[in-house]
Amino acid sequence: MTDVLVLNGPNLGRLGTREPDVYGALDAPTLAETVVRWGTELGLAVEVRQTDDEATLVGWLHGAVDARQDVVLNPAAFTHYSYALRDAVAQVTTGGCRLVEVHLTNPAARERFRHTSVVAGVATGTVAGFGPDSYRLALQALVGARGA
Repeated sequence: MTDVLVLNGPNLGRLGTREPDVYGALDAPTLAETVVRWGTELGLAVEVRQTDDEATLVGWLHGAVDARQDVVLNPAAFTHYSYALRDAVAQVTTGGCRLVEVHLTNPAARERFRHTSVVAGVATGTVAGFGPDSYRLALQALVGARGA
């Protein structure tokens, strides 16, 4: 069984070619492999998924609730305006699971429109600004929270 579902939103499938000066040179498949490896090192079974489709992402969050899975979520552009995604995240966190919002960059240090996250208020926590390590830190937080 998957312990943690790692979900990536729109345009993250273009990592490595999309604005590498902002998002880095690591491509999406390599990021996914790295996140799975980090999970394994932490004793977690991790599944990584990416979609550009809001409805698919919401459906995956509903599935996480039903399967009682913790989630690491990079909502990407949906961070700033998707109330459908926010409501699905709330179902995860009120349903007895944890969800850590992650971002490769620090949205608060970027354009003004990126400063608001509609997801943050219902997420268990947020890790941002550490590049790919944001995912590792999120996984570590989930493992650490288990023992608390």
